[in-house]
Parts: sequence; C-alpha cells; structure tokens
Amino acid sequence: MNVINGNEIAAQIIEELRVKVASSAVKPQVLFIRVGEDPASISYVRKKQKTAEQIGIQSRLQVLPESITFDELASVIAIANEDKSINGILVQAPLPSHIDEKKIFNLVCPTKDVDGFNATNLGKLCQEVDDGFISCTPAGIVEIVSRSKIPTEGKNVVVLGRSLIVGKPAGMLMLKKGLPGNATVTFCHSRTSNLEEFTRKADIIIAAIGKPKFLKAEMISKGVTVIDVGINRIADNEKKSGFRLVGDVDYDNVMPLCSAITPVPGGVGPMTVAMLMSNTVKAFELSQKQSNS
Repeated sequence: MNVINGNEIAAQIIEELRVKVASSAVKPQVLFIRVGEDPASISYVRKKQKTAEQIGIQSRLQVLPESITFDELASVIAIANEDKSINGILVQAPLPSHIDEKKIFNLVCPTKDVDGFNATNLGKLCQEVDDGFISCTPAGIVEIVSRSKIPTEGKNVVVLGRSLIVGKPAGMLMLKKGLPGNATVTFCHSRTSNLEEFTRKADIIIAAIGKPKFLKAEMISKGVTVIDVGINRIADNEKKSGFRLVGDVDYDNVMPLCSAITPVPGGVGPMTVAMLMSNTVKAFELSQKQSNS
C-alpha cells in the first residue's frame, strides 16, 4: 500500500520550475488579488507568494476592501489584463457574497488565467487543446497519478463531486485521450442513487464532495486508488487550534484497503500551489513566444 507524499511531489515540481526560471533573464510575474481580510485567504495568498519567491517568480499583491463593488473589481482586473508585465492573474476565492465569482473569473484574460477557471480554459480542456490552463487542483491530481505511476487506461474512475473547480475538470482529465487518461469516468454527487454501487466498482476514486470522512471502507473494494481532495476542519480539543484537518475520506479505515491513497494534509493540497506556479511559468513562456513571433 502506497501513501502518496504530495509534499514530496510538489517539491520536485517546484525545483523543476526553479531551474527553468533561473535560466531566463526575464522573470515571470503573477498578480494576486485579495478582497477583504479573510484569515484563510490571507494565509493561502501568503503561501503562494512564498512559493513564487522560492521559484524566482515575481509576485504582486493587490488587497481590496470587502465593500468593493463588482464594477470596481472588474476595473482592477481589466487594468491587469492590459498590463504586459503581468503573466498570470489570480483572484483569491472566496469573494464577498455580493460579488458573482463565476462572472469575475470569466473577466480574467484567458491567457493570464493561471487558476484555470475562465470558461475559455474550461472549453480548451474539453477540446484537449494544449495552450489552455487547467485548474490547479485537478492538474495536481494528474501529476500525482502520473508521477506515482498509477495506471488509468481502461480503468473505472469515480469522481465524487461535480464542481467547476475540481470535480468536472478532474473527470475530464481522466477521460481525455492519452496518459494519464483513457479511463471510463463516472461522476457521482449529492443526488446520485445507490452511490456504493459505483464506488465499489471503481479502480480510482477522486473524492471532492466537501464532506468530512464521507467515503467509508464499506463503500470501496480492495486495491482501489483513492485521491482525497477534501480539506475539512473538525473539532479536536487536543489541538491548540481546537480543530484538525481531515479529508473527504475516512482515512484510518479506508487506507488498509487501498493500493494507493493521498493523506490529508500532505496529499493534494501542496500540489495545488505547485501547479499554480507551473501555470504561471507556462503563461510566461506562451507570452514570450507570442512577443518573439
């Protein structure tokens, strides 16, 4: 049984990117846009900036008040879209409830959409076009599967969850022609009847349903690979913070049955940041090609 070390794989990717960026006289630049003072968003953006610095990617941070209007935020994005020194733009989610996130994501120029949330990039994923950007968590899942040499061709993949950010793109990546890919994919969600009938037949399960310890041992078959995308806080009086992080998988009971599994924390999470940096370097390289053509 293989417990997949996401921290280790992410470190490999970061080092590969560092070497690549070091060889370029001009450095990639990414803009982080944060709205409000949500503690989790502050922490996430700080980690992304730190990783960018480690690689040699220049980063800017624009902090906007929580009271900002949709039109004001749209104006900030429009200015960044036109700034040729910026290769990647990331609008940190979640946004305040009065702002439509989907509309905001679609305002980011597709060639700078390093989060991969723009409809154009989601369309390119469906069309299997290489110059698009894949949203970072699904891209991280693919790297985990690829670098862990987990076979996907002809396998049954069950995706628990259908979000635009994780579930749908993760399933499309497993479905695409090539490797990793060539799998038979089933999407399951909150309205799926007889869920266990699908999960028990799965060779690979991608759990992205947002419910702590949702996937139980009785729902799987021996030898399955489980990729746990969930990050859930549950109360734990033994922790100084008063909580601990768990995934969407009942890890302690599911793990002994698996051929491979990602833990939480230390599995998919670190890969998301690494793939954001990979997308930023890719955006930089595409912009350099365009300017030289």
